[in-house]
Amino acid sequence: MDSRKLHYFAEVATAASFTKASEKLLVAQPAISKTIQKLEDELQLVLFDRSEKSAILTPEGKILFDYATDILEKIEDARRRMEELRVLQRGEIRIGLPSTFGSAYFLPIIKEFIYQYPSVNISVVEEGTKRIRMLIERKEIDFGIIAVNSAEPEVEMIPLLVDDMVACFPTDHPFAKKNAVALHELVDEPLILFKDDCFQQRLFKNAGLDTKVIFTTNQLSIIESLVGEGVGATLLLRMVAESLSSLGSVPIYPQIPIYLGVCKKRNTYLSKAGQTFLDFLKQKIASSGSVTLIPSNFQDLA
Repeated sequence: MDSRKLHYFAEVATAASFTKASEKLLVAQPAISKTIQKLEDELQLVLFDRSEKSAILTPEGKILFDYATDILEKIEDARRRMEELRVLQRGEIRIGLPSTFGSAYFLPIIKEFIYQYPSVNISVVEEGTKRIRMLIERKEIDFGIIAVNSAEPEVEMIPLLVDDMVACFPTDHPFAKKNAVALHELVDEPLILFKDDCFQQRLFKNAGLDTKVIFTTNQLSIIESLVGEGVGATLLLRMVAESLSSLGSVPIYPQIPIYLGVCKKRNTYLSKAGQTFLDFLKQKIASSGSVTLIPSNFQDLA
């Protein structure tokens, strides 16, 4: 039993006529009669009473007609839904963003995307990098935008952008007036860092420096408030620091580039909505001029 047979059957039943069904379907009447006969042979049931001039459903045919109507409606709904997804009238995107930069930089872009594609449903979770990787592996989110560490077999990294790390201080801090600071100059400063994203602390560890971390949180607003009040200093991506007018940001010398990429589960399909969002995101990054878009053929993230 296939959808074509059910379609022909439903049209004949609705029209109560093989001739009228043939005219509507633009299919020769013998072909329709042959298809109905094959359906009856397959089911080993008589579906139409052919003793009358009209095509009248038998009791068995009436039962099949109810099922056929429901099945054909669901097929049409599925076809329409797939078409809507193709032209992006509908869709769903589940994104993971680390607290370190998600709300400050990417949420305004997400708002623009929602304005342009209002029927696409977007859900965002802000978590640490490790948690985002876990959610991706569990397929609980479609992809995450994270700082690149090293390649892992379960995930695929799509290059996105590169930005520099800067040190942030209260605006009246002596370091806030410097042209640049070195990491070793920060070892005696009380630091306020993100809890679940380790790349801030990894910068000091890779340089062989001990730190004085006095407070950790996953809330950027709390870090901004504490640093602004003079409780300590922090490290942020330049694109994030530029959005925090209450802090003084100073470049780190030598520069520390941080590569960001789109992380998704390896060998999984990215939906039309997801791919459209990534294209939109890259376009906004390229046009902003505030950060550098990584070329798609960049190999160091493999």
